Amino acid sequence: MLTRLDRYLLREVAQTSVAVTGVLLVILLSNQLARVLGQAAQAEFPGSVVLTLIGLTTLQQLTVLVPVGLFLGIVLALGRLYHESEMTAMSACGVGPLSIYRPIALFTLLVVGLLAALSFRVVPEAGARVQQIRAEALRTAQFGALEAGRFRSFAGGDAVFYAEKVERSGQLQGVFVQRRDEDRLEIAVAERAEQRGAGQAEQLFVLYDGRRYEGVPGSNEWRVVEFAEHGIPVRMPEFKAKKERRAVKPTLALLGSESSEDRAELAWRIAVPVMAAVLMVLAVPLAKLRPRQGRFARVGLAVLAYFLYSNLVATVRVWIEKDSSGGSLGMWWVHLLPLLAAAWLLWREERPGPLLRRRRARA
Repeated sequence: MLTRLDRYLLREVAQTSVAVTGVLLVILLSNQLARVLGQAAQAEFPGSVVLTLIGLTTLQQLTVLVPVGLFLGIVLALGRLYHESEMTAMSACGVGPLSIYRPIALFTLLVVGLLAALSFRVVPEAGARVQQIRAEALRTAQFGALEAGRFRSFAGGDAVFYAEKVERSGQLQGVFVQRRDEDRLEIAVAERAEQRGAGQAEQLFVLYDGRRYEGVPGSNEWRVVEFAEHGIPVRMPEFKAKKERRAVKPTLALLGSESSEDRAELAWRIAVPVMAAVLMVLAVPLAKLRPRQGRFARVGLAVLAYFLYSNLVATVRVWIEKDSSGGSLGMWWVHLLPLLAAAWLLWREERPGPLLRRRRARA
């Protein structure tokens, strides 16, 4: 049963944490929107998938934003209470660290559950969906984004297309095509052309009523062929990186893997909810202000603590991935360091001051 004080602390911490996370989310969305719109403007994929990509990539970033939002939210909320002497009044009424931890721990438990769901299932599925959308959209947009009077390269630069006119139906007029196949070069000009197999990895560009030149650059032997219809196959590149494939693997598939890279990915997914709980433990003693300190006096120290902690987690992740000696212990000791720091801060705050110790010694 929560007391009135528990509900008050819970409300203060929850509201501040949500507000901080919201601000960080707005900053992230601004950057994401600018980057994705820039890619869409360069015809890397159509504008119809912009909002979907932003939503899915935002889901992926929540595993980073939520822990830091919780950490700073606790520091800011308790910092206000210390600054306005509310915590002093609570201490005078016998409220100790355990009473402060109780409501904050309940809120953190909900956050940890959310992060576990995100890290173990939602984020990998969102990442797989992002890869699928990007691959399909990029393939579909390759020819759909062709503009009249502008050269465009496709298939990793092996094919170059140009059209004098692009009709609404998608048919192209006054077409020039250059395609390289190893050492041979093929150049074709045609009155009109159309695309077949849009959205597939293997696409066919069909030219009508034109002429084709084929040969090896630098040689005098070129073959010239006039045609009524000629098809040029173009294979779109795959858009999957090794690191991205690991990030979208189901968590159950990582559990039984002997690969050091898979073990590093699994360690990271486990670390996400654990970091939130550890940061909560550290935030309570870290938020305590000295007399006359400003409300935001501990924010800089909190940012520094988070920076060190998160970078150490990332470093150990790389060690595990490379199967180096530094990663043989796993990641548990990294989470232990902030807990030890929190225990030291609590001990320092709870121990008697020098004046009280002298009085006790005299007695």
